[in-house]
Amino acid sequence: MKISVLGAGAWGTALAIAACARHEVVLWARDAASVATMQAERRNARYLPDAPMPESLRLSSDLSAALAHGQGGLIVIATPMAALRSMLAVLPAGARCLWLCKGFEAGTGQLGHEIAREVVPHLATGVLSGPSFAQEVAAGQPTALVSASEHAELAQLGVAAFHSERLRVYSSADPVGVEVGGAVKNVMAIAVGIADGLRLAADLQGRKGPGLNARAALITRGLAEMQRLALALGASPETLLGLAGLGDLVLTATGDLSRNRRVGLLLAEGLDLPAILQRLGHVAEGVYSAPTVLARAQSLGVEMPITAAVVDVLEGRLDTHGAMEALMGRQAKSEW
Repeated sequence: MKISVLGAGAWGTALAIAACARHEVVLWARDAASVATMQAERRNARYLPDAPMPESLRLSSDLSAALAHGQGGLIVIATPMAALRSMLAVLPAGARCLWLCKGFEAGTGQLGHEIAREVVPHLATGVLSGPSFAQEVAAGQPTALVSASEHAELAQLGVAAFHSERLRVYSSADPVGVEVGGAVKNVMAIAVGIADGLRLAADLQGRKGPGLNARAALITRGLAEMQRLALALGASPETLLGLAGLGDLVLTATGDLSRNRRVGLLLAEGLDLPAILQRLGHVAEGVYSAPTVLARAQSLGVEMPITAAVVDVLEGRLDTHGAMEALMGRQAKSEW
């Protein structure tokens, strides 16, 4: 199969490396100088410095050529959510496309499938998501993903493109649920990172703070928030119990490689948000999507208290201790 991956961040690079053993893969990056450096070094020094690029992986800064390469096979958009609309707009006629970006579009509050319905309603599109750190995929460590589209043929094409001995890909007909899981888990990971950061700080000071019980509560109630929003948007409830929901939530909320979890840990240390983002050096989608997630939920009448607390912390209305107290002080009610 001919596959074009548009975007040479960590995740796009990792999938391109994983697929090029069996397919003809072109990895496109906007900056010609970066492409020349990757070509010479055969690695992506900025995002995946420890993952060598096989010689079979082609690199390009020519967008037209990359689009033409993938037109008869599969085009994968691996940019941040902010660039999804513009990338969809340049897809050629007849293209089949999956995107990797997770989140709601700032300003419109739309998910990827909603943007695609506006921009390319005539094309088969979908999403590839699931619990995955790019470093592990590039290293060939076992990972499972979901290829989701309303077009069954495209969902199966995603399986054919990336399924291998080390990368298991399931198909799904519910891109809405898959996208909600991928978007909202980043916000929940910030909340869990805050709780874990407060626990670590309390341990160092010899006092009591949130423990592992609090982590379990946040993950479980975070999943409930994800389900409520997904159902309001028309998703299937079981999708949120699968890889793109619970699986991605657990990984992002507890994994040491999670940038969103790291944001929460640093907030609990008392760092301000600009300093945190500068230290990370990479995009933490939960920071940008949290206000949009909350606004979309409020427009649908969906209650999301954990999301609201994270937004209050990110926007400076609450400190991390106040956020935990606000969540634990909520009125008792039925779990469901």
